[in-house]
Amino acid sequence: MLIISLMVGIITFNQWDERELAAIPNQPTEAPKGQISITIKIPSRTLEIYENNKVYKQYRIAVGKSETPSPVGEWVVIWKSYRAGDIFGTRFLALNVPWGGYGIHGTNQPWSIGCYASHGCIRMRNKDVEELYEWVPVGTPVRIEGHAVSIQRQLKVNLMGPDVVKLQVKLRDLGYLEERADGFFNKETETAVKRFQYDNGLKATGVVDKKTLSLMGF
Repeated sequence: MLIISLMVGIITFNQWDERELAAIPNQPTEAPKGQISITIKIPSRTLEIYENNKVYKQYRIAVGKSETPSPVGEWVVIWKSYRAGDIFGTRFLALNVPWGGYGIHGTNQPWSIGCYASHGCIRMRNKDVEELYEWVPVGTPVRIEGHAVSIQRQLKVNLMGPDVVKLQVKLRDLGYLEERADGFFNKETETAVKRFQYDNGLKATGVVDKKTLSLMGF
């Protein structure tokens, strides 16, 4: 009887969790017809679909643990695939993060939704990611917003990481960069740094040192 009661409890918990903990009520069920983009908000553990720059639908998600954070930045869906219902659930949407294999996917642990639980990927309920999969084409922009990242190293061309994202966002805010904040210190980023350094009386090396960071307001 104890074993049966435990099994019933686990099944009931899983069903309740699937139904109540992750579902956001009173939302559209039809596919958006306009231009689609995605914003993922790590602090609130939510994924938002935008249609023509307006929020169309929200989902609760799981994000990366503190030791394996989700990649803050501006990415693009580069491929999509069906899964067999394993740890990645039933669907996978890959993102073009240059320093790892990150994506938006389902899960076989629905109770983790709403938590800091993954190795950096974005987890959704399988029913939610299956819907997202049908709505979101390859090439869809995905913005991940998260907690503040500090810049602790000298930055230069060919480096990559979340600190490069932070630098690129600052350069764009200052009007020196038009590219996405994709975490890769490429030639465009180097040129933007050189322009900033020149305009602020520094030697235009393209290398972001402590003095450059200070003048940028970091």
